Amino acid sequence: MLTPSPNPVGEKSQYLLDVTFDYLAHHLSVIEVVELTNPGPEAYTDLAFQVEPNDHPGDITFKSISLADGKGVSGYTLDKNRLNIPLPVPLAPGQSSTVNLVYDLYLPAIPPPSDSVRPTIFGYTANQTNLVDWFPYLPVYQPGQGWLIHSPWFYGEHQVYPTADFEVNLTLANPPGGLVIAAAAPVRVDPAGIQHFQLRDARTFAWSASPFYKVSSQKAGVVEVTSYTFPIDQRAGQVALQNTVDAVTLYSNLFGPYQHTHLTVVEGDFLDGMEYDGLFFLSKGFYNLYEGTPKGYLTVIAVHETAHQWFFAQVGNDQALEPWLDEAFATYSEKLFYEHTYPDLVKWWWDFRVNYYSPTSWINQSIYDFKGFEPYRNAVYLHGAQFIDALRGQIGDEAFFAFIKDYVSKYQYRIATRQDFFHLLTSHTQQNLSGLIGTYFVTTQP
Repeated sequence: MLTPSPNPVGEKSQYLLDVTFDYLAHHLSVIEVVELTNPGPEAYTDLAFQVEPNDHPGDITFKSISLADGKGVSGYTLDKNRLNIPLPVPLAPGQSSTVNLVYDLYLPAIPPPSDSVRPTIFGYTANQTNLVDWFPYLPVYQPGQGWLIHSPWFYGEHQVYPTADFEVNLTLANPPGGLVIAAAAPVRVDPAGIQHFQLRDARTFAWSASPFYKVSSQKAGVVEVTSYTFPIDQRAGQVALQNTVDAVTLYSNLFGPYQHTHLTVVEGDFLDGMEYDGLFFLSKGFYNLYEGTPKGYLTVIAVHETAHQWFFAQVGNDQALEPWLDEAFATYSEKLFYEHTYPDLVKWWWDFRVNYYSPTSWINQSIYDFKGFEPYRNAVYLHGAQFIDALRGQIGDEAFFAFIKDYVSKYQYRIATRQDFFHLLTSHTQQNLSGLIGTYFVTTQP
């Protein structure tokens, strides 16, 4: 089981990515420099990078890999989504090193929707190109166990992201007219036309490109929220933008401040919604089905993905083994949004989003334990939201919201576990929660 990862200043990994991107050829040339420090308590004998593009054979080709001395690495292996680099000398606690990766990315076409596998986001369609989980990164290191890299699954998320700093320098090669980059951070364009992005204290860096995006922005206090929408869906795009602004304002009050100055909302040319740090996608299907009211998935999923900026981006968790820690919170945050913004629709939300599916099953199972997406969603998202609501009802609003703020503050930029959740909860309530835990969890032991 994971223990919290404190990531003190100076121990976060630093990523510098120089990218040349050919939109029409669906190709990127990348020079990636990773600066890392071993926080201890044990030496690293190897470095393992998580390489999600290798889930599609041939999508990534390494030209060279070298360490701080500039000498090429020999004996590295790339197996599925794991790049293993042996170290000639162990990296002791407190020591730093640099890894240089030079590679080509050949982007895959995003396949049509399927009932058997989750929607694909990485890659391109006729309308957009999405760069998500596109670069090799260092995952969480567990003392005594090594680098934590889970296998992809047919549904759910499987990655455990430590917090890092990112700098991306993007050069466009032969771009089509009007190409727009939607990124997780604001852009600075230098005189040579190179686009520069910086994102600090983040789980990852995601971006998207399209010559068709219509762009609009609105402030949520000091946070600039920017929406990227296809032309046919501009009306729905304004609604998604407003929903996101309202959710950022509400969640900042309920959970604690949003961690960045910008948040990006992108209409996805696929049938799914998906969160990243500082950016999230909303399916074109949500826009297409918008009927002029907040009673629908456009609003529901917009505020759900916004909540992930707290429960995923700020407070990390093992998304493969303990997905309820972010998904149950994000789903229940939808209810909080309706409670504060459209109180007359709270019953509708419960019926539409949760009760219709009669969710059951233990909420604290891994993504690998369910027999399909619907049982996974019903247990982790929907039954999980019922647990959060029941917890709130038992301990009362004052203790509940004090606990949530404390949880976000204490585990910000770290990896939280179920044990962390319940240990902190005991400092906010003296109530016996064994009956509640026994109703929703496989074991009655927190």
